[in-house]
Amino acid sequence: MMKHLAWVLLLALTAALVPLSAQALEEDVYTIYDSHGEVLTRYCGECDTGDEYISGDNQHYRVVTVDEANQTAVAEHLGAASMPDVSWLDMDASVPVSATQRRIALYCTHSDESYVTGDGTESDEERGGIYDIAAAFAKELEALGVTVDLSEQTHHPHDAGAYRRSRQTAVELLKSQPNAIFDIHRDGIPDPDEYASTIGGEPVSMVRLLVGKSNQNNEANLSFAKQIKAVADSMYPGLIKDIYMGKGTYNQDLAPRSVLLEFGTHTIDKDLVLAATEPLANVVYKALFGGVTGSAGASDVSSRSSARDETPAQPASEDNAGWSWAIWLVVALVAGLGVFAFLSTGGRGAMRKWGRSFSEMTGGLFGKRPPKGE
Repeated sequence: MMKHLAWVLLLALTAALVPLSAQALEEDVYTIYDSHGEVLTRYCGECDTGDEYISGDNQHYRVVTVDEANQTAVAEHLGAASMPDVSWLDMDASVPVSATQRRIALYCTHSDESYVTGDGTESDEERGGIYDIAAAFAKELEALGVTVDLSEQTHHPHDAGAYRRSRQTAVELLKSQPNAIFDIHRDGIPDPDEYASTIGGEPVSMVRLLVGKSNQNNEANLSFAKQIKAVADSMYPGLIKDIYMGKGTYNQDLAPRSVLLEFGTHTIDKDLVLAATEPLANVVYKALFGGVTGSAGASDVSSRSSARDETPAQPASEDNAGWSWAIWLVVALVAGLGVFAFLSTGGRGAMRKWGRSFSEMTGGLFGKRPPKGE
């Protein structure tokens, strides 16, 4: 009886702690300061020493100290971030990058994420409002001619195991070899003004790009995120909030063009977030599929998935090997012809016959070409 009661109490305690752990994740909001004490940004999640940050004005910072008790951090200024050249956007007509397909995959790791103004709650354990944002983003991409694989799979609860569960979804989506894969989220920063922006005179929510540092694709993921921001800064200034590089993996080790998108925060009006899906779709399309080769994201980031988009250049060593093989083949044929000539004539006139054959074989390039009819 006592053993049964103990199990009941353990299950009850576990059930109580799960939502508390999810809530704790939502409430971990760090304020990051520069070395002068000015607020750089706020980050919802676990902030760690070594995290990096590229601000809206493309300044590069690295977190050097973290105060977990007060949820604050200090970042050193590393200088201006190295951003890709997107001057090709100003051309009258850009040359499209050739691709056998234009396909993008979308999924939502934190399936509960919602917007207070619009969904009536910040967290829905059945199906969060974040799926509406993902669907709107997919619709805008499809309008541009992109095939979109949008997963409706949920990964509840919002805890430390969410990325482990969503990893299976990402693996399944990658089987169709998309050009890029995005994990759709919303932030948990309390102040909606941190995401408020205006594009073309209309209010809109900004989008944060999040890249994990703990994976072998980090450089490619970051290059892709920078490409998206650079294109957005040119096409729709104020659309991309910033780029945060945390110590996590975020399943981005699965693909080199994988970025986590934070569409606003839970306190911003959901309609403003929906308004951001069209310009962001235009930006992603341009970053992936439009532009002069060497400037577009699809040609800047080398990847397994890009192998189907571009014909890889053959290494110079392979070209040299081809010429060497051809030369040795000619040498072997010439030697064989000489031996045959010698045997067929019993040695008499062998060299003359060999020379004549060699001259004919090389089109008169070597030796004296015999006159016609001889």
